Amino acid sequence: MAITGGDTARSVPSGGKYQMTVEEFKSWLMKFDADRDGRISQKELRQAIRNCGGWFSGWKSSRGFGEADVDGSGFIDEQEIDLLLDFAETSMGFKFYY
Repeated sequence: MAITGGDTARSVPSGGKYQMTVEEFKSWLMKFDADRDGRISQKELRQAIRNCGGWFSGWKSSRGFGEADVDGSGFIDEQEIDLLLDFAETSMGFKFYY
């Protein structure tokens, strides 16, 4: 299985995690910014979770959104994307390398 969404696509290695850099993750996530406003809505995050084969995408997107949308705007902006990193590793199957 591979995640897709533009330039970044990674196969799942034997450890079961999508491996990429933080910058690749940010770029991949922004591919789901359907209205191109530079922010990720909960619906767009749900699509990203579905794209990487995630189960319970509605529940996971709500949980991840709650962790990242610290200003309560209803969107995850560029500054808040960093707050998604832990969630992506624990709930979306990502492993980041630096």
